[in-house]
Amino acid sequence: MATAPTKMTRRRHLRNALLAALACFLVSAAAIAEQALLIDRIIAVVGEDVVMLSELRIEATKLSQRLQQKGVSPMPSVAAIQKQAFDSLIMNKLQLAEAARLGIEADEETITRAINAIAQNNQMTVTELRDALQAEGMDFQTFRRTMRDEIVVRSLRNREVTNRIQVTKSEVDSYLERSGGADGRTAVHLLYILIEAPDGATPTQREEARIQASRLVERIRGGDDFRSLAQEYSTGQNALQGGDLDWIEVNSVPPLLQPYVAKMQVGEVQGPISAGRGFHIIQLEDVRSGNSKIVRQTHPRHILVRTDELTSDEDARRRLEQLRERILGGDDFDALARSNSDDKPSAIKGGDLGWSTPGNLVPAFEEQMDQLAIDEISRPFKTQFGWHIVQVLGRRDYDATDETRRDQATKAVRDEKAAEALENYLRKLRDEAYIELRLDDINN
Repeated sequence: MATAPTKMTRRRHLRNALLAALACFLVSAAAIAEQALLIDRIIAVVGEDVVMLSELRIEATKLSQRLQQKGVSPMPSVAAIQKQAFDSLIMNKLQLAEAARLGIEADEETITRAINAIAQNNQMTVTELRDALQAEGMDFQTFRRTMRDEIVVRSLRNREVTNRIQVTKSEVDSYLERSGGADGRTAVHLLYILIEAPDGATPTQREEARIQASRLVERIRGGDDFRSLAQEYSTGQNALQGGDLDWIEVNSVPPLLQPYVAKMQVGEVQGPISAGRGFHIIQLEDVRSGNSKIVRQTHPRHILVRTDELTSDEDARRRLEQLRERILGGDDFDALARSNSDDKPSAIKGGDLGWSTPGNLVPAFEEQMDQLAIDEISRPFKTQFGWHIVQVLGRRDYDATDETRRDQATKAVRDEKAAEALENYLRKLRDEAYIELRLDDINN
């Protein structure tokens, strides 16, 4: 009979789980001690801020650890890792400065919730998270500041870029028309290289980039390793990972690449594809196939009573108990929902919420709904919106393939538009900022 793990064993497993999930934050104590022996100095001035040599070394160490955690092979050169680390530091400082100018902040409650979520995702308490961080040489307050900066940058990007993206029905229709979907593919594994032309490139410069991309295609088709070439030449975000985009749902492939991917065979290379910032090269690493997407839908109706300064939780619960007893006694659910429910959009329909796919409703509501038999009425229960009683009118298996494809297509179009808009936004930030580089002999 297997024995239960000791507390020490459990803590060791938790520590390992944390290291895997937080590789981007943790720097080994030995690496930090080594940095302390170096003479620090300014290597760049970014607006009113600076980048220190110690910052670059620590950021490069974290990036190297993250690549090792992902099992990237071959590992990029030290110079390539330092370049990406340096670019990341500069862009982070520019975004934090812009967020401060716009008054974007992260309050203590938001930061605490984010840290609690990280601890929960790694099956830890916050205390265990703190201990694990300190054991690896990271002060908890430093970790907290890192979380604050990430939340601020994400808020800036959402406000200035993501939330402004709109996707039209015609864009989704066009995407689906291009994607085809013949041969039953559901997902593809892609490798990607971007050869970028300089900003404001002359025709000659753009032709030079095209020639370089064409030569890379020839080398790949001649047997050279795609991943090694991506690490050396690509300026795409996944360059250090060998250009590996991992598995992508067929209907989530970027629209630019969709017409090519739809016709490619495993191992095939396409490019150079001229678009936007430069020239793109892709290789189809593998494919997955599948059948239609059948989901179990539920048709519920409900009555909602919200709580406020005049209606307590007990008042709401008792009121719904009374309404439930009336319905069980023969009163009409539809009529009582119209006159009593605080969910006005559904109240005018007798509380009817229509056919619901898993994930459409909040988890607390779905959990109660899923336990009910057809026509059964729940006891009062609470969600973030207030107190409910719910009745299930029916269940069915539904072919959601078309809806799923449209949802995925919408996301793919949105993601590509957002990525392009973010690239332009960050480039504008950098172009308008004062940046003075002092990079001589950074390895010394």
